[in-house]
Amino acid sequence: MSRCKRGAPPARARSMSRRPAISPPLATLLAERRLIAARLVACGVPARDREDVLQNVLIAAWSAIQAGRYRPDPRADPRRALQSWLRGITWRQAGHHLGRAHIRREVPVDEPRALVDEGSVDPDGRLLARAALRVLVELPGHHRALLLAAAGPHPMTAYARAHGLNPATIAGRLRVARKALADRIARRLW
Repeated sequence: MSRCKRGAPPARARSMSRRPAISPPLATLLAERRLIAARLVACGVPARDREDVLQNVLIAAWSAIQAGRYRPDPRADPRRALQSWLRGITWRQAGHHLGRAHIRREVPVDEPRALVDEGSVDPDGRLLARAALRVLVELPGHHRALLLAAAGPHPMTAYARAHGLNPATIAGRLRVARKALADRIARRLW
């Protein structure tokens, strides 16, 4: 690594472009709305979300321009340089939008209940579940409490802390309770 001499100006960061920052007017940016919309279609953004993502693209582009991060090649055609830059921003914003969990899992339908098959629950599974609940009630209280805590929303470490025990101890006792439940269910079924 080379060192700067004393009194020398600081070296320019390698990631910074040597080109000057340019600030095109907002109207020039807004004139490219059709290009941005076409890129959003090509990226697979649903029609219901395109206007929102288009606004995000314009806001991100304008923020970058204001921050001085738009530095096109001075030899390039200004409009083509702006369009290329906007394509990159559009692609990234579309990727962020499509990566959101609520977008990936959303399935819009007219009748949501039509997708649910009423006969999809296995009757044998229901009977086994009821039998397991009956056996669970017959277990000793400490086993039952551990099994119910393990099925609950809180981690077992919170259960251990609440009872003043080591989490490893709780894990061992939970194994014993699960084994006792499995043995009783097996005895019931045979």
